[in-house]
Amino acid sequence: MKTLQFREAICEAMSEEMRNDDSIYLMGEEVAEYNGAYKASKGMLDEFGPERVIDTPISELGFAGIGVGSAMLGNRPIIEFMTFNFALVGIDQIINNAAKIRQMSGGQFPCPIVFRGPTASAGQLAATHSQAFESWFANCPGLKVVVPSNPADAKGLLKASIRDNDPVIFMESEQMYGDKGEVPEGDFTIPLGVAEIKREGSDVTIVSFGKIIKEAYKAADDLAKEGINCEIIDLRTVRPMDYEAIIKSVKKTNRLVILEEAWPFGNVATEIIYHVQDKAFDYLDAPIVKINTADTPAPYSPVLLAEWLPNAEDVIKGVKKVLYK
Repeated sequence: MKTLQFREAICEAMSEEMRNDDSIYLMGEEVAEYNGAYKASKGMLDEFGPERVIDTPISELGFAGIGVGSAMLGNRPIIEFMTFNFALVGIDQIINNAAKIRQMSGGQFPCPIVFRGPTASAGQLAATHSQAFESWFANCPGLKVVVPSNPADAKGLLKASIRDNDPVIFMESEQMYGDKGEVPEGDFTIPLGVAEIKREGSDVTIVSFGKIIKEAYKAADDLAKEGINCEIIDLRTVRPMDYEAIIKSVKKTNRLVILEEAWPFGNVATEIIYHVQDKAFDYLDAPIVKINTADTPAPYSPVLLAEWLPNAEDVIKGVKKVLYK
């Protein structure tokens, strides 16, 4: 094991895969000369050269389309968006081409491509740069959606995503790139679609993913002082989702709280709630609680932003609600 920053784990995953497969390349804004907007591709231009680490103009629709076309012809592109907010400019290529081409071609054209970059809020970036898109992309058949929460998962999941023969949306966070954690060495991968129990517990299940899961850890530490034992599940992959892991945990704890950094309408939490009530309704001892951002565009004011984002105190309140405390 070695300690890496989140950005270093991302870089290591891409570099290891590119050393093993010449069909893999990285393309996006500032990925080459500038070493990545968040330094997630530091040193890659020097190692792999400008034909495999490619700077692009500010034209997401253009370079997303180039990536899709080259994936159809046998390459395995990694397309970096400086933020998934900018992916909205290229979403036609992602949804109408990458996600659908295998079916539309009768299986003749797979599309092994990874679209990666930051999602959700990152401080005072205001309404148009603070949006969470996990549920948007997960709504589309043909796409896989991965949201790691720590450096080890980032490396293992990204390597698996690059090797996958379907398009993968790999969502990071600007506020996690400096996070440090132990990362296994060698050819370390994590299969897509497998959640992980990050903390064992018996009183309530908390499901979350991405950087906001840190608030669940804080809440669980405080609740443990009161004798409340929380089980925390990190989804890691939003689609395909590990429903089995969630159902199994709920059958043990009989209570469920879902923490997600997204607007409350039509999100990942609502999908989980449907499946839990369908498969484990009789095991529930309380209505499910979901915790989201406020139902408004993200504010710029730091005071309002703190109110807009879910936090550990919200999780504590949610847990006590399902425990009737």
